[in-house]
Amino acid sequence: MGLSPDQLAEIAELRSEARPTLRATAPGIEAHLYEARPVLDHGFVRVVDYMGDDAAICQAARVSYGRGTKSVQNDEGLIRYLMRHWHSTPFEMCEIKLHVKLPVFVARQWIRHRTANVNEYSARYSILDREFYIPAPEHVAAQSEVNNQGRGATLEGEEAARVLEMLKADSTRAYDNYQSMISTEGQQGLARELARMNLPANIYTQWYWKVDLHNLFHFLRLRADAHAQYEIRVYAEEICKVVADWVPFAYGAFEEYRLGAQTLSATALDCVRRMLKGEELTQETSGLTKREWRELDAVLKG
Repeated sequence: MGLSPDQLAEIAELRSEARPTLRATAPGIEAHLYEARPVLDHGFVRVVDYMGDDAAICQAARVSYGRGTKSVQNDEGLIRYLMRHWHSTPFEMCEIKLHVKLPVFVARQWIRHRTANVNEYSARYSILDREFYIPAPEHVAAQSEVNNQGRGATLEGEEAARVLEMLKADSTRAYDNYQSMISTEGQQGLARELARMNLPANIYTQWYWKVDLHNLFHFLRLRADAHAQYEIRVYAEEICKVVADWVPFAYGAFEEYRLGAQTLSATALDCVRRMLKGEELTQETSGLTKREWRELDAVLKG
């Protein structure tokens, strides 16, 4: 895993110190504080700080809705109610700050979630490490024939070996040229902010990413989904494990009503009702497009 000796020393120092506090803490996430969870070949996710817990969500909800929530008998029931009915602001009372090391092409997908605060390692000021994401052979796949955004069958044999060798060789050559351009031995050396343009998209970067729980759940719903790209999905899956320990009631509701659920269009829901009444439907009689019909069929077949 790509932790520098300085980072390892910092983690050891932080975890060796206990700090008394009057604020609410969540024991589940306290155990994760500062520790790095490995992802991919050189990446990691680690919790730097957090605010709030399941109780904070309920506290905010009861302030907002007053007596309207008094019929809810416990915090878990209230949180499930809030999640089920798409209430969002109570979940915004919890925040988490993560330190993430990830390939640049994954970061460019991740940054599309614009509801977080981000500060990224700057290649204008610092020199990037010689660390590249090279996929394991089982993740080297052809283009999907039915999905322009996805992968198809795994490449095998000589073709897989050839692709992996090109990835490794191109990454090494690009970094060698990067080092050569910024070197000041016998030359002025190119500015780092210019030399970085030569680096490949599989080089690793790092950032601090702070987000509230409501927007984190939106991120996880999309990126922890089975259809998400593998390289970002594995980060989302590691974050899911942390969130499950941090806010177990909220995460359980998220799994039930978001991650493990499906949303149907009005027409698709009408199709389900017609099927339950015994009507034999085809794509042509459903009112759905071919793609919508395939998606509904996949949902119903599980």
